[in-house]
Amino acid sequence: MTKETNYGYMRQELKKLADEGNLRRLPQLAHDGRYVSLGEQRMLNLSSNDYLGLADDLDLRCQFLEELTPQDFIPSASSSRLMTGNFRAHRRLELELAHLYGKEEALLFNCGYHANVGILPAVADERTLILADKLVHASLIDGIRLSKCSYFRYRHNDLNHLEHLLSGQLDRYERFIIVTESVFSMDGDRTNLRALVELKRRYPGVMLYVDEAHAFGVYGPQGLGCAEEEGVTDDIDFLMGTFGKALASEGAFVVCDRTVREYLVNRMRPFIFTTALPPINAAWTRFLLQRLPGMTERRERLRGLGNMLRMAFALKGRHLPGDSQIVPIIVGASDRAVLKAEALQRHGFYVLPVRPPTVPVGTSRLRISLRADITDGEMERLIKHLQEL
Repeated sequence: MTKETNYGYMRQELKKLADEGNLRRLPQLAHDGRYVSLGEQRMLNLSSNDYLGLADDLDLRCQFLEELTPQDFIPSASSSRLMTGNFRAHRRLELELAHLYGKEEALLFNCGYHANVGILPAVADERTLILADKLVHASLIDGIRLSKCSYFRYRHNDLNHLEHLLSGQLDRYERFIIVTESVFSMDGDRTNLRALVELKRRYPGVMLYVDEAHAFGVYGPQGLGCAEEEGVTDDIDFLMGTFGKALASEGAFVVCDRTVREYLVNRMRPFIFTTALPPINAAWTRFLLQRLPGMTERRERLRGLGNMLRMAFALKGRHLPGDSQIVPIIVGASDRAVLKAEALQRHGFYVLPVRPPTVPVGTSRLRISLRADITDGEMERLIKHLQEL
């Protein structure tokens, strides 16, 4: 067979994506602190998840390197943790997490996608029903699909619909897992975790899985997320967070009961069959985690910026969804979103269009990811140009 025969369907699909304005290409960016350059255009990066500005904090890097020894600099675990890849740095980080959250245990993963695609298939079987918010992340959807269980998707943040689905299935299943994010990555809105916990308490056999990827580092007195802020950490069975966003590192974790951790170590395929995180990475994460409670000023600054942007649009009679550091500006058609993103880039703001299949057709948007190190002047210019689009 020729390549044309083998790859023809791929070319057709790529052409279809291009015609719809949804074809993606990797940008050839040059990074310079909180700025990126594309060709000759230098732009403030508003498309990363570096919410606290830690990834570009050279003082923190210098402090970490001053404490580092050649013996500590271990760039690869070279094995899964069940073989020879279980280093002291991994365990120290897990114990630090468990202590901060007041949980019995914690378990590390290589990334949030690994966690979400692995935990649910490990803990759910044919006697389990998963009830997931309609807008949960693709990694959670993939984890649900890999599970050997039935599932329903309840309308986004509609807890009445969730309870209706749950109460109608009580006689058919032994266990129920409610799956949600605390801060949703595309709409920037939040879930009412206290209401979910109250719902969980009303029904037997219900467990709660909360993805705090976009809340960890940003919310709560110690920066541990929305569950800490709402005082419901103890009631969440699987509290997952990631290090690659606000904490400027790599990897993910779940804090949980000791039984859950032991079960995942024995049953979770992405954990069992993956080379562990580099020990140097775990050490850097722990270094930042220990300083996270002291970053209240950055968190308050970030929240203030989100309020400022939404208020500026509200004064012009336009409502922006959400109430977090993620600010979506819904445009509609994919080609319009691309054009508006390019206009912002010409004004020095690296903002990207979010298009199908990431979001539903007709809801393409500009996704503004605010960061705590934006200056007042930059914020004023951003608001001005956004309102002119």
